[in-house]
Amino acid sequence: MLGLVGGAAWGQPAAAVPGPAGSAASAPAVSAAPLQAAVPRVQGRLRAADIGLVVNAADPYSVAVGEYYAQRRGLKPGQILRVELPLRSSLKLEEFEALRAAIDAHFGAETQALALAWTQPYAVECNALTGALALGFDAALCRQTCAPSRVSPYANSASARPFADHGLRPSMLLAARDIDMAQRMIDRGVSADRSLGLRGSLPAQALFLSTDDAARNVRARLYPQAAMLRRLGVQVRVEPAAELQPTERVLLLQTGSVRLPRVELLKWLDGGLADHLTSFGGVLGRDTGQATALDWIAVGATASHGSVSEPCNHLQKFPHPQWLLLHYLQGSTAIEAYWKSVLWPQQSLFVGEPLAAPFARR
Repeated sequence: MLGLVGGAAWGQPAAAVPGPAGSAASAPAVSAAPLQAAVPRVQGRLRAADIGLVVNAADPYSVAVGEYYAQRRGLKPGQILRVELPLRSSLKLEEFEALRAAIDAHFGAETQALALAWTQPYAVECNALTGALALGFDAALCRQTCAPSRVSPYANSASARPFADHGLRPSMLLAARDIDMAQRMIDRGVSADRSLGLRGSLPAQALFLSTDDAARNVRARLYPQAAMLRRLGVQVRVEPAAELQPTERVLLLQTGSVRLPRVELLKWLDGGLADHLTSFGGVLGRDTGQATALDWIAVGATASHGSVSEPCNHLQKFPHPQWLLLHYLQGSTAIEAYWKSVLWPQQSLFVGEPLAAPFARR
């Protein structure tokens, strides 16, 4: 097992964290963290041959981005499914079930994960589309979105074959503000492969930023200790967001806030992961007054995460900092590292280039 100091026990919800009503803090959080989080040693990772690409033929963005992704990752025609979906933020349940049936009918046992070539739709009622495709639609959650949700058996697992091992296909939206931005995101993912952890290279920076927003800063208890992981070529930094300085070679950034920190100070490495704990980071179709995963993609990250409905600040509904970092450092892809970092992903929207794997080895 691999581990860093500062982990958390993922069990039953405990006392509420004080915060404004309706914010990401108006429901129970998990109990205080023990001293260590551990992740299993992972053998293997997802490859291009494991990916199924779903394209919405009714969406010009989806067609263009899907074609570009298939070309850049060398996908075969049989790995591509074309469907027709409405161009709106949320699918109705019957529309979702038709999509899921089409996916099940087209892709066989060899397809372990999905790339969804669009920005909308991103939800099924209160469920994230990515969460519902993997775990099934949870109608009960929509009656109380702050309730605990279904547990992912894939979370913090050693599996490199999620469909074979757990019967679910993690998915990620190839989402961006426009086609050009999506293509640049894809290029970053492809360029990232096997680019880090090389002998003699400068260290990558993993930033864990605390804020004075008590409602959204709850994840700070899970941050790893600041350290130089020399063997892996990563500098882990834990510091207040207000003290952020110009930083190059940023690989990972996590914080708790309504908006992004001073991202103009950052220069990203290809394959960078970034997310902020807030209520509506996965709401891509309307202005909620909160930054979203698309804002991270716009400033140079390659993958991100956000919630599509009010999750409250259950830590299990957001990426665990140490699980995310340690799976990625083992050579896992962006889709694997992000999906394995969330225990309750029903409301989780995963956005980015799925196969980016900067620490992979041939």
